Amino acid sequence: MVTAIGIMGGTFDPIHFGHLRAAEEVLQGFGLERVIFMPSGKPPHKPLSEVTDAEHRYMMTLLATVDHPHFEVSRIEIDRPGPSYTLDSLKELKKVFSSEKALYFITGLDAILEIHTWNGYRELFEIADFIAVTRPGYSMETLSSLEKAIGKECFSRIHPFPVTLLAISSRDIRRRVREGKSIRYLVPDPVMKYIEKERLYLSDAEKRVARSYSGGWLV
Repeated sequence: MVTAIGIMGGTFDPIHFGHLRAAEEVLQGFGLERVIFMPSGKPPHKPLSEVTDAEHRYMMTLLATVDHPHFEVSRIEIDRPGPSYTLDSLKELKKVFSSEKALYFITGLDAILEIHTWNGYRELFEIADFIAVTRPGYSMETLSSLEKAIGKECFSRIHPFPVTLLAISSRDIRRRVREGKSIRYLVPDPVMKYIEKERLYLSDAEKRVARSYSGGWLV
């Protein structure tokens, strides 16, 4: 019997409740065996200077998912040298799971609309189906224009899936940390504590200030 596994790729800088809620609803909605979170090592679409060290992002993702029996975290993009292309990762995962597991790549609708710009995008559809979860500011109707860009066959392997909309973004969380604002209830507590302990998302000057202050600036 072929079972299905979800793969959620992303920078996770940091991972937040929006990611986790989407994964939970897809897990149940598609009857997946599990969801594997796959933090990117070197995102090809972002300058490395703007991305937090991969080991920090991996650790935050691990802390956020460790208590869920059907969530796992993969290091394949972190450990593989070079840009983190989804195609390379899916090929590697397909070898691991063979034909016994169907792969479903979970991503936001906004990312799906740009999938024809991804490296080797047509080959992606030979390996996995794609679940396009909704995000604030996008509607499912916008997918109709994508069929012309990628063709009917590829388009048939995209599955729109509405999830509870949580207007949370990693960019906003990083901004809040820089401004000394609370991020409680935006990220899991272990992630919040890790960000505080490692003084992530602060400038060097801000880190010096945080080092001399023990008042709990994140809470």
